[in-house]
Amino acid sequence: MKWPESRSIHGGEQKLFSFENGYGASLVKHFFSYGGKEDLWELMVLHDDFPCYTSPITDDVVGYLNDAEADALLEKIARLPKKFPDREIF
Repeated sequence: MKWPESRSIHGGEQKLFSFENGYGASLVKHFFSYGGKEDLWELMVLHDDFPCYTSPITDDVVGYLNDAEADALLEKIARLPKKFPDREIF
C-alpha cells in the first residue's frame, strides 16, 4: 500500500489514510504516542474521518507498530465491508 506524505504533529508525524469503504486510519509517531519514543507507529481506525472504536480491527488505538505491522492493519481496514450509520434515513 502506498503511504501518503506525513504532516507534522506534536513534534512528530501523522499519516492519514482514507479508503473507499468509508474507513480510514491515522498513523502517528510522536513523543506522546504509544511507541513514538521507540520510532514506532500508533494506529487509530477512522470512519467518515472520525475515530471509530467499534471496528472489527480494534476498539482502541493500536500502538508499538513497525512499518510492516502498520501496513498489515491498513490492508485489513481497507478490506472491511462498508459500514452504514446507525440512524434512520428519512
